[in-house]
Amino acid sequence: MQSFFPAPEEFGRHVIFGSTHITTLAGEHVQLSLADIPANGVIDWHDHPNEQMGMVISGAAFFQIGSESRTLHAGDMFRIPGGVRHKVEAVGGPVRALDAFYPIRDEYR
Repeated sequence: MQSFFPAPEEFGRHVIFGSTHITTLAGEHVQLSLADIPANGVIDWHDHPNEQMGMVISGAAFFQIGSESRTLHAGDMFRIPGGVRHKVEAVGGPVRALDAFYPIRDEYR
């Protein structure tokens, strides 16, 4: 890390679950991921050892985290402990969400 203001070429860019585009930025201990889920897009059931927290920026998404489920809208936040299965589905249009991961997910650098 040479700058407090990273250039776009320093971001990770990936497509996950077939159609969701993510833009990531990792620091020393925490990683941000901006996820753009298309209309009808699904982040299917999965889990990872990383703790994840986030906020829906725009749109609406149906979250299933462990045994709980809820539709979240812009401004709503969520938390997912490491190892807990979860799934997200866009509702009524595209969704943008900002996630934070600890520790960093190296596969998304």
